[in-house]
Amino acid sequence: MNVKWFTRVGFSALFAIASLAALAAPAKVAVTDLAYEERVSEYFRVVSASEKSSLRASGRESERESDLSYSRRSSGSLNAKSESNYYSAEGTYSYIDRGEMRKFTADIKGSILKSGRFQLVQGKPFTDAKNNEKLYDIIGRIKKGMYPGADFVLFGAINSIEFRQEANPIDHTNTVSHTLSLELVGEFSLISTKNFTVKSSFSAMGAGQDVKLLTSQGGRIVLNRGKVVSEVSKSLGEDVAKQLEEQLSGVYAGAEDGADKTYRPREESPREEVIIFK
Repeated sequence: MNVKWFTRVGFSALFAIASLAALAAPAKVAVTDLAYEERVSEYFRVVSASEKSSLRASGRESERESDLSYSRRSSGSLNAKSESNYYSAEGTYSYIDRGEMRKFTADIKGSILKSGRFQLVQGKPFTDAKNNEKLYDIIGRIKKGMYPGADFVLFGAINSIEFRQEANPIDHTNTVSHTLSLELVGEFSLISTKNFTVKSSFSAMGAGQDVKLLTSQGGRIVLNRGKVVSEVSKSLGEDVAKQLEEQLSGVYAGAEDGADKTYRPREESPREEVIIFK
């Protein structure tokens, strides 16, 4: 067998194997529900009233009689006591409310699936209401096995969410433009479940609005809140997928023997010319 022919064929086979490894199956990603944290203030008023009373009475009577005299003696006492208490207080108290919003993630998952870069796996929701300060401890949640089978976890937290409802007259007409809008900004991190490194981090925004025109002689206006929320969810999902694509800009290639997995750019495999020497 010609040694040169064997060498070229061997290199071709190795190159083909490397190319297949570069085009390995996409990484498995779990997407968390969007975490939120807000300060809540509530008004309180407390009124307490109590009354306590007691009455104590006692009496004594004695008689004495002899051949020469007769006597009779009586005595008594009355003791009454009354006590009342009244307490009133009012003000406001504040506390930090933390949790996960069970909305907006469906379109994030859908947009990620459309990109073809990842496979999605279902994680477990955060349900520990007593220890909600651990909501942001994503590494602790990974160690507890809340995302089985995932190579990465996409953790998202709401940074800002704001509804606005406005009514603006249109110049030189008797028409008023009524607008309901919503903007949501979230912060996202793609975290490796193998070594807990952050592979990607970014902010993404979703926006939506509903607009209706009403003349001054018109009646009651009803704006479509569901339409607004749907638009926000879709635009947020598209922005998240776009940010992931821009930061990672490649396809997933798996490493063997439990090593961490890295992203490699998509490349066309160069053609290897095999020359057979006779």
